Amino acid sequence: MGAARPAARGRALWALLLASLGSAAGQPLGAEALCTAQPPAKYGITFTGKWSQASFPKQYPLFRPPAQWSSLLGAAHSSDYSLWRRGQHVSNGLREFVERGEAWALMREMEAAGEKLQSVHRVFSAPAVPSGTGQTSAELEVQARHSLVSFAVRIIPSPDWFVGVDSLDLCDGGRWREQVAVDLHPYDAGTDSGFTFSSPNFATIPQDTVTEITASSPSHPANSFFYPRLKALPPIARVTLVRLRHSSRAFVPPALDLAGGGNEIVDSLPAPETPLDCEVSLWSSWGLCAGPCGQLGARSRTRYVRVQPANHGAPCPGLREEAECVPDNCF
Repeated sequence: MGAARPAARGRALWALLLASLGSAAGQPLGAEALCTAQPPAKYGITFTGKWSQASFPKQYPLFRPPAQWSSLLGAAHSSDYSLWRRGQHVSNGLREFVERGEAWALMREMEAAGEKLQSVHRVFSAPAVPSGTGQTSAELEVQARHSLVSFAVRIIPSPDWFVGVDSLDLCDGGRWREQVAVDLHPYDAGTDSGFTFSSPNFATIPQDTVTEITASSPSHPANSFFYPRLKALPPIARVTLVRLRHSSRAFVPPALDLAGGGNEIVDSLPAPETPLDCEVSLWSSWGLCAGPCGQLGARSRTRYVRVQPANHGAPCPGLREEAECVPDNCF
C-alpha cells in the first residue's frame, strides 16, 4: 500500500505536466495571454503621410515622380502569420509590392494563408496618397483569434523602401483597445541595393533581410535618409486605429494636421525642420601655373556644391582656392 501511493502521486504529477505543456502549446507564439474579447470589433485605420521637404530636405523628390505613397495593403491575422518582419526575408509578393507597387501577388499570398492556414481573417486596403503629406483611410475587422494587424505602404520613389506595422495587437486581454497611434519610420526590404530615391533597379544578391533605415544607417553620404547630425529621423508617417462603435458609415478619419510631431491625432506642434549641411565635391586637380617668367605665378583649383544647405544647415565653404607657383616651360 505504501509503495502504491508514491506511484499514484507520480502519475498525477506527470499528467499535470502534460496538461500544462498542452495548454502552453495551444497559445499563439509570442503572446503573453490569449485574447478573449467578444464580439469581433471594427476599426477605422487612418494613414497620414508626414514626408515633407522641411522634415526630409535631402534629395526630396519634387518630380518624375514627386514624393508620394502607394496604396496601403494589410491583413487582420493570428500570430502564426507574418506579412513582414524586421530581420527576416520578405516574400516574393511583398517584394513585388515594395519594388514596383504591384499588389496582386501579395494579395494572393494573404488570401492563401487565410484559406489554408486559417491565419488571415480579413485583407484590407486604402487608396494611394499622391503626395508626401496626405491622408488615406479604410476599415477592418478583428476577432479574438485574429487580433493582430499588419500592413505595408511603399515609399514612392524608392528602390524597395516602405513603412508599416508588424503584428500590432488590438486586443488587451478581455477587451478591445479603443485607439492606437503609431509613428512610422522607413524600412529597407533587402531586395534592391539602391541608396537614393531615384536609384536604378539593382537587385541585392543574395537577398538581404528587412532592416530599419536610420539617420546613420546605411552609413553612406549618398543615402537619401543620411542625416549624421540627427540622433533619429523624424517620423515619416503615422497610423491611427480607432474602434468603431456604430455602423461603418459613421467612421470619419481623424482631422489631418500635418504640423504634428507627437502621437496625438490632432497636433499643435510645428513640423520639424531637419537641418541639412552643405556638401561639396572633392577638389579638382591644380591648374597650370600662370605668370611671367622668373617671377611667382598663381594656380587654382575648384570644387562644386553637391547638396545645397537647408533649414539652417552648415553653409557651403569656398569653392575656389589659389596658391603661388613658379611658371614652367616659359620663354
